[in-house]
Amino acid sequence: MKASRIAAAGALAASAVLALSVPAFAHVTVQPEGTAAKGGYAVVDFRVPNERDNASTTKLEVSFPADHPLTSALPVPVDGWKIKVDKARLDKPVEVHGEKITEAVSRITWTAEGKGIEPGYLQKFPVSIGQLPEDADELVFKAIQTYSNKEVVRWIEVPQEGQEEPESPAPVLALSAAEDGHHGASDSADAAEEASDDAEAAAQSTASEDSGDTSDTTARVLGIVGIVVGAAGVAYGVLAGRRRTAA
Repeated sequence: MKASRIAAAGALAASAVLALSVPAFAHVTVQPEGTAAKGGYAVVDFRVPNERDNASTTKLEVSFPADHPLTSALPVPVDGWKIKVDKARLDKPVEVHGEKITEAVSRITWTAEGKGIEPGYLQKFPVSIGQLPEDADELVFKAIQTYSNKEVVRWIEVPQEGQEEPESPAPVLALSAAEDGHHGASDSADAAEEASDDAEAAAQSTASEDSGDTSDTTARVLGIVGIVVGAAGVAYGVLAGRRRTAA
């Protein structure tokens, strides 16, 4: 009986911890696919969970940081969602790869064309962004989540170091240290070229293997044919000898 009570108390405590921990993961967040290094480019996922039991998420608006403007933001198509990218003119032009940029992405909006994010589901919205700032440790993206029942949740409160997490925290992207010898766009081009070379090498290797397999198969067939023909010749010779002896 005592053991049962202890087990029941443990289960109750575990469920309480789970119930308390769920809300911490229920807000809109942004996470890199890999790393988001200062001065480079990265693919990040805006992760949107549905917190309601009786409504679907039908719209997500993400505002990009104005204090560290990103001149490039290329959203990855998401089935069932329409995407709109808004740009704003910069107060002060920035130079990227030797070119002066006068505008940057200010907001990206995803609007559901179907049911959206239904209760109990989470949706990822990937975006390739850059060039990431070299003089910042993080980027803050304020988000607005709209439900099918017209409810709007604003994830716009900026978390402050040393303080408790706000009720509706804005998505924050942590930036890692700059990687030596890696500078975003050139890395992407190099990666694409390497991928192309690898694909070509793989194709050639496959072709060589196929050719080798074909040659081996042909040689084996010819060898078998030769053995059969030789055996037939020997049998014919033995049969002819017996006929002569009988005569």
